[in-house]
Amino acid sequence: MLKIQEIREIIKLVDQSSVDEFTYEHEGSKIKLKKNAVQQVQAVQEVREPAVQAIQQAPAATAPAPKQEASAAEAPADQSNLHTITSPMVGTFYQSSSPESGAYVKLGSKVDENSVVCIVEAMKLFNEIEAEVKGEIAEILVKDGQLVEYGQPLFLVKPE
Repeated sequence: MLKIQEIREIIKLVDQSSVDEFTYEHEGSKIKLKKNAVQQVQAVQEVREPAVQAIQQAPAATAPAPKQEASAAEAPADQSNLHTITSPMVGTFYQSSSPESGAYVKLGSKVDENSVVCIVEAMKLFNEIEAEVKGEIAEILVKDGQLVEYGQPLFLVKPE
C-alpha cells in the first residue's frame, strides 16, 4: 500500500510530465491518473472565438469599454497583496465535512494559520486544507463538489 506522500509525489511527477494517463498496480492496489489539459484548452478556444466575432460585429464607438478596461486593470493590482491557498493534490473540493454541516469558511471569515478552510477528497481520503496564513477570506475560487487540480488556487486571503 502506498503512503499518501508517495501518492502526492506520483501526482506531482505526472502533472509535470507530458504523460496524459498513468496507471500503477501493486499488490491489489491500483492508481489511475488522467490529465484533461488538452480538453480544457479546446474549450477555452471555442469560447474565445465567438467572443472575438461578437466584438468585431459590435459598433466601433462604445462608451462603456474604457471603464471595463480600467476596472480589469485595477483588479490584479488589488489581488497582488492577497495570499493564495492552493490545492496540494488532485481531488474533489468540499466546503464542509458533510452535506448537513455548514461551510468551514465563507467570504469574510477570519482564519489563522491552522484554520481548516476546506477538504479535498482524493482516492476516498479526505484531506483537510489549512489556511497557512492569518487573515480574512477575500474570495472563494471554486464551487463545492468541483474537481480541482494540483496547485489550483482555491481561496484568496487578505493577510493581517
